[in-house]
Amino acid sequence: MTDRIAKLEIDGTSYEFPIISGSVGPDVIDIRSLYAKTGHFTFDPGYTSTGSTESAITYIDGGKGTLLYRGYPIEQLADKSSFLEVAYLLLKGELPSKAEFDEFSNTVTRHTMLHQQMVKFFEGFRRDAHPMAIVCGAVGAMSAFYHDSTDITDPEQRTIASHRLIAKIPTIVAWAYKYSIGQPFVYPRNDEDYASNFLRMCFAVPAEEYVVSPTIAKAMDRIFTLHADHEQNASTSTVRLAGSSHANPFACIAAGVASLWGPAHGGANEACLQMLREIGTVDRIPEFVARAKDKSDPFRLMGFGHRVYKNFDPRATVMQQTAKEVLAELGVENNPTLQVAQELERIALEDEYFIEKKLYPNVDFYSGIILDAIGFPTEMFTAIFALARTVGWTSQWAEMIEDPKQKIGRPRQLYTGATSRDYVDISQR
Repeated sequence: MTDRIAKLEIDGTSYEFPIISGSVGPDVIDIRSLYAKTGHFTFDPGYTSTGSTESAITYIDGGKGTLLYRGYPIEQLADKSSFLEVAYLLLKGELPSKAEFDEFSNTVTRHTMLHQQMVKFFEGFRRDAHPMAIVCGAVGAMSAFYHDSTDITDPEQRTIASHRLIAKIPTIVAWAYKYSIGQPFVYPRNDEDYASNFLRMCFAVPAEEYVVSPTIAKAMDRIFTLHADHEQNASTSTVRLAGSSHANPFACIAAGVASLWGPAHGGANEACLQMLREIGTVDRIPEFVARAKDKSDPFRLMGFGHRVYKNFDPRATVMQQTAKEVLAELGVENNPTLQVAQELERIALEDEYFIEKKLYPNVDFYSGIILDAIGFPTEMFTAIFALARTVGWTSQWAEMIEDPKQKIGRPRQLYTGATSRDYVDISQR
């Protein structure tokens, strides 16, 4: 908090508003009394200059290429930690002790099974349903199966709901995939770690034993970690807005899944891989790079640059190394799509146009390559993103519920429609 004041003058009258400082990052002008004082609202489409909440969970400095979870750099967590440890950190605020982690991990592991009646729920979808449609429906339907964790006024029920969501979302996503390809569901096992369990539920079949590659499991764990939270983005803000009405947690997370589905948000890595396939071969790259530089051409290189990061996406650095490890493990370095990606990456890091525009490869560029190499179809990419982001959504939701200053969301508008008109009977029109 500071004692600085911002002054606003309207029609000769001056108004004062306090300037508030956080622990790091830009200061904010507190305009909560703006309408009461002036009779005016602010106009900020997309809320790009509006702080909607206080949060102590995630911090981004786009100019410096910094991403912090509870103050810890994402690079350190991705390299030294695990997804479940990061999940504990986001939920609780501190890294766990060995005993705390063992208890948390054990709790999550023993919540991974779904209510057996949910099998019928999955079977109600068409086989060609998009996995995100199934995930959105299944997460929302959890409120119909787990009544003992929907009372948001009970701290214990909020904790149980958070654990259930984090534990069951891999099963939901894996079953959405299995259903789409006509294979039987594979149930979770308590002797596997979080990422390995997910991979096994996706790729194992009853006819033979399935052994999870430690390299692939580590890559999956890193993807989960890197996507766990990302400040007040579209889907997180959607979860908070839904939660501000005191909706149950499962409905709020389902709303986040729906928001994430959009290609401008969670579907970016899917769009990136589709672009790489459209390019097809390395010899066609100059043509597409030229098109990307042509302002009159609507073509855009997906997976380069980021709305938030005006520097190198810190998550991309980790994913770049992970991609190399995965491709070497699977022996697919000669895949045409992957060759296009590697050459396009090289050009982007050396070409003056890309450097000047700061169009560095972002996390979506590399994560799409990794997921494709592992064997996931592109329509599964966003569902996997939703799996990872569920821990961030639940952390943000819990923080919002516990914030005494939080009110139900009620954005304002600049009305440009018709003014008062008189109704004319349809027979006279």
